[in-house]
Amino acid sequence: MSAMIPYGRQDINESDIQAVVDVLRSDFLTQGPAVPAFESAVAGYCGAQFSVAVSSATSALHIACLALGVGKGDLVWTSPVTFVASANCALYCGAEIDFVDIDQRTYNLSAAHLEEKLEQARHAGRLPKVVIPVHLSGQSCDMASIHALSQRYGFKIIEDASHAIGGKYQGQPIGGCRYSDITIFSFHPVKIITTGEGGMALTNDVRLAKRMQLLRSHGITRDAHEMTHEPDGPWYYQQIELGFNYRMTDLQAALGLSQMQRLDEFVAIRHAIAKRYDDLFKDLPMVTPWQHPESYSAFHLYVIRLKLERLGKTHLAFFEALRSAGVGVNLHYIPVYLQPYYQGLGFKAGHCPESERYYAEAISLPMYPGLMEGGQQRVVEALGTIASQC
Repeated sequence: MSAMIPYGRQDINESDIQAVVDVLRSDFLTQGPAVPAFESAVAGYCGAQFSVAVSSATSALHIACLALGVGKGDLVWTSPVTFVASANCALYCGAEIDFVDIDQRTYNLSAAHLEEKLEQARHAGRLPKVVIPVHLSGQSCDMASIHALSQRYGFKIIEDASHAIGGKYQGQPIGGCRYSDITIFSFHPVKIITTGEGGMALTNDVRLAKRMQLLRSHGITRDAHEMTHEPDGPWYYQQIELGFNYRMTDLQAALGLSQMQRLDEFVAIRHAIAKRYDDLFKDLPMVTPWQHPESYSAFHLYVIRLKLERLGKTHLAFFEALRSAGVGVNLHYIPVYLQPYYQGLGFKAGHCPESERYYAEAISLPMYPGLMEGGQQRVVEALGTIASQC
């Protein structure tokens, strides 16, 4: 049997390897020149003024919430169709979390549902401090509408763009923070570019940038202007806040800096793969990803929704049949509030009906730059065969 085709995979070339080797041969393995160079490259690409590289997108979400003052008694809202980190970050700060249902076509947090929920929350006196829209699969949320709502209802915005570096919204790169206070990227191996593990927070607010820089490194400063008194000597530092060790290493940053040179190429290949899927699936009983005309997705994921009433096969049976055929499908994501931990907080099934309908039908197909035409053909043939057997 042929090897399993994974749903996602990093693309590492000799230039990437050499970039890491160069750091290994240098004087700096952790906090050296590669980290600020990588930050500058990403900020420049996205059109943001400041960027803060960290150990993961999860840590970026955490310090972004803290920088915006999220704490006990506050309320944060996000999408239920996301990885748990998009919600956990609020709980780390002692805040409460709630969820806004998704749009039935983009599967992103719905601006219409958000407006309805905000109006109800205003009457109840429980408006959110922060809303975290999640750009699922790399396609931007309706950020203009969400930003307009933030102006009316007074909340801050963190874009969870973990899937979306290289994508665009209204013709501008995602990450420029035009409609948000902070944007978060992930550099996990299955994302658009990788640093192994790693993340980044981008902002146009110097105060937020400085706060996140402080929080990522134990809350420690060596800047005399930030200290409570004159330094005791050149060795001196002060811990002025309770921070964390969320720093990115030079090894990771060097890999990321090298990968940035192929970012546009990676996204273009993903679009070509998506178009081929679209063309080949048009006659099969499934819904292919709808693309908003104002969005240019980074296409981290290619999610189909099964028309189960036509297939005569359960979601689980179809998923298992694909895995048995050597197609490493996955499911992104289980609605967060259905997780046992969140059920323990009082959430119940039925909280976001559209998200639950999505979960009952969605499957993520293999999508990565190294997916060759032959491998993609295997995926298509397996889907067609299984569908014809239903």
